Amino acid sequence: MTDSTKSSVNKEAVETDSSRRKFLKGSLAAAGGVAAGTTILGAPYVNAQAPLVMRMQTSWPSGNVWQQFAQNYADRVEVMSGGRLRVDLLPAGAVVGAFQVMDGCNDGILDAAHSVPPYWYGKHKAASLFGTGPCYGGDAINFLAWFYQGGGDELYRELTQDVLGMNVVGMLGFPHPSQPFGWFNVEVNSVEDLRGLRYRTVGLAADLLQKMGMSVSQLPGGEIVPAMERGVIDAFEFNNPSSDRDFGAQDVSKDWYMGSYHQAAETMEYIFNRDFLEDLDDDLRAIVMHAVEAATLHNICASHDRYSRDLVGLVEEDGVTLHRTSGEILDAQLEAWTELEAELAEEDPFMEKVLASQRAWFERTAYYTLMNTGEATMERAYEHNFPGRLV
Repeated sequence: MTDSTKSSVNKEAVETDSSRRKFLKGSLAAAGGVAAGTTILGAPYVNAQAPLVMRMQTSWPSGNVWQQFAQNYADRVEVMSGGRLRVDLLPAGAVVGAFQVMDGCNDGILDAAHSVPPYWYGKHKAASLFGTGPCYGGDAINFLAWFYQGGGDELYRELTQDVLGMNVVGMLGFPHPSQPFGWFNVEVNSVEDLRGLRYRTVGLAADLLQKMGMSVSQLPGGEIVPAMERGVIDAFEFNNPSSDRDFGAQDVSKDWYMGSYHQAAETMEYIFNRDFLEDLDDDLRAIVMHAVEAATLHNICASHDRYSRDLVGLVEEDGVTLHRTSGEILDAQLEAWTELEAELAEEDPFMEKVLASQRAWFERTAYYTLMNTGEATMERAYEHNFPGRLV
């Protein structure tokens, strides 16, 4: 499809979407007017109002665990709205590509999307700071707290609406556990072992690992295994035991390196077309927004169950060997982040503002968390109760 054809299709989709909303509102209002004092065949007229439909696409293949996590959000919206709002949930590629859902929401082709900010960092590198930025010693739950309590939500609004001029509203939800370094077809114990390896990641993690001598490609999840099979890449990361197992990571590599700072604090992203959101009745708008919080809690719990079971399956059923990423590589990642942070702050005033906000937040909040933990780490307690289990 040519760019002009795509533009025409997008324009028609936007016009159709706008007409759909106007028709729904107009027809419901008209139905309310007819209902008063009207009877049909002797029976009182009943206004069987059709539900409003929210067209939502994800960045995930239909069989991926995150598609189910998005469905958990959709289910809560429908139940909490009493059926007045129905979510038409679609997988990656159904309307737009996995990396294009932000554009789809901006253009009105989609009403909503379920994705991650690094997928649109090509628009502005600061997008990655809302998902794959420098590691300051806090985990993803602490990062989510920065978004809602430390001013991150206003910085996100400023980036999307003021800097980029996009017609969207965004929220973050479901903090990911720190992501493994990834699946490799060679042994990697030192920084030298990484040099020249062709690796898949997304966002600023690509800039980070290029600094460490890797050649990086940014690919959607559904394209990773085929790229590995064709020899286009030598190694990759995606996210977690369930997502990785769902798309067959264990079929192209048997060595998974756990622990990394390249994506230490990432969360899911919920994107909404701003007009769609503002057109909703106040109670439905509140449901759409607060369902993000409800789904986040549910998905945190679900991920602990599903991820842990799939990790056992990868090892015991699929023959995967787990490795701990070496301290040399981890230290080199932190050094590379420090260099990259300075470059980004110098490159763009908005980047500098977001980085300063995150640094100040984590200096205070991670200090509390780490001081409170001290030597009483969860690893110490686990090793006491299950000696020899950890690699």
